Amino acid sequence: MFKKLALTFFVTASSALAADALPITVLDIQHTISDPNLIYPESVETDVDKMMNNWYLRNYALLDSMTDYRKTVNATDAEIIDRLSKIPAEIELPYNSIVRNIIDMYTNRRRSLVENMLGMSHYYMPIFEQALEKENVPHELKYLPIIESALNPDAVSRAGATGLWQFMVPTAKGLGLEVNTIVDERRDPIRSSEMAAKYLKQLYSIYNDWSLAIAAYNCGPGNVNKALRRAGEGKKNFWDIYPFLPAETRSYVPAFIAAVYVMNYYNEHNIAPALVRRPMITDSVHVTRRVHLQQIADVLGMPIDEIRALNPQYRKDIIPGDIHPYPLVLPSMQVYAYVISEDSIVAHDAQKYQRQLTIEPSDGTVTQVSDDGDYIVTQKTQYHKVQRGETFASIARKYGVTASSIRANNGIKTLTRGKTIKIVTTQRTPRPKDALDKAVENIANVEMGDTINLYPDSIVESAVNAPVQAQPVKATPAPKTAPKPATKPAATFNPAPKPKSQTNKTTPVTITVQQGDNLSRIAKRNNTTVDKLRSLNGLKDDKIRAGQKLRVK
Repeated sequence: MFKKLALTFFVTASSALAADALPITVLDIQHTISDPNLIYPESVETDVDKMMNNWYLRNYALLDSMTDYRKTVNATDAEIIDRLSKIPAEIELPYNSIVRNIIDMYTNRRRSLVENMLGMSHYYMPIFEQALEKENVPHELKYLPIIESALNPDAVSRAGATGLWQFMVPTAKGLGLEVNTIVDERRDPIRSSEMAAKYLKQLYSIYNDWSLAIAAYNCGPGNVNKALRRAGEGKKNFWDIYPFLPAETRSYVPAFIAAVYVMNYYNEHNIAPALVRRPMITDSVHVTRRVHLQQIADVLGMPIDEIRALNPQYRKDIIPGDIHPYPLVLPSMQVYAYVISEDSIVAHDAQKYQRQLTIEPSDGTVTQVSDDGDYIVTQKTQYHKVQRGETFASIARKYGVTASSIRANNGIKTLTRGKTIKIVTTQRTPRPKDALDKAVENIANVEMGDTINLYPDSIVESAVNAPVQAQPVKATPAPKTAPKPATKPAATFNPAPKPKSQTNKTTPVTITVQQGDNLSRIAKRNNTTVDKLRSLNGLKDDKIRAGQKLRVK
């Protein structure tokens, strides 16, 4: 991708080479061409400060703090021509004013960008070389990502091209790369390099000329074919069809030549590369289960930024290995740790990261729980759609409520088929007593001569830490004639006798009937019977209403 820049100079054929340039035996267009409206690669706009935050550069490379103070060293035309001729390359690297201009841009105004790219190249160039070697294409093609993305796997152009090799979505999918919401293999250094090498090989097979293949990589074979037709018979290389190519493609091959030069002769221009502190040795493992990068980072004790830097293709930090196997690149020492810890990794925070395969929609039921002194009150609000033939009484029986409560909660006197009504049920459950409450209750209810265990396991700690203030008691010695127990007897004590008038005496209390209560529930809750409730309250039948006062023993 490119940035248009109107240049203020125009190099003519006669001035294309300075007086100190080496003599050229054949002056053809590729050496003498010039362009007053040069378009620079979009990658030169890369934010260097942001680039320096790259995890690899921060942890594996050492940047030169004196970059801004190093003296700029320029080269003559003759020196550049000589250096280009000494690069072992299959692809022709001709020199002209356009190439010179882009070389000057890299070696002067964008020196810090070149230094950072040199640092990143320690990791990426071996990946590029392996992919190119596999397809048996020239190794110098490894410099294409310099002008495409400035070696940033997350680079996205204004046109939407993405990754180190800047593939558009249709081209990427046509080559077999996976591009979706979760995975974007255009960002995968290994997969995208493999497909880029295949694509370049296919383009070369069409034109049998690397300059045209490189141009077609930028603008597509359709535009190159159109330019060839317009140029006429006998025109078969990039420089022949230069005027007929899209404006941005005209600078693409010159930018490639400039990148090859700068990455090989940066030291001649006083550019200090980012040095490698220690080699980064990686390996990969195939993941066959759905896992989040944060789970891997937490269990293996790795920074998640490191895992992201090595696996930029996972856009949402998710490896969907449950769909099909996906590669995971890790430092080699961590690969075995992942293999033996995979179960722990998948189980770590599983509820947070697992995919919801099934889910039931809410039916609108709302449950509220409150503590009302001695009772836990659970109030549930749910909704019922009235069916044919239903009455207040039949609906009330279904939910265990009263017809009057349904009318009151919905503010209605009649039912309409298809109408949704609100049903409110209330359940009161005695609040569970703690161990100390039970201990106090047991001691308070003991009768004269009863034998109790003072130290049940469940209340030892409570009884020791919070002693109960009770009436003084005296231990009663066992009769002399008492038989010896077969096992250790429990501790025995006799509390102060209760007055006979209070033994087994119960006192009626008044309660308030709650929503949803009936005599059976009240009797069960108060350890009595329905008959006793009727008798105590003078009831002729079982009808009661919410808010009614009842006496219970």
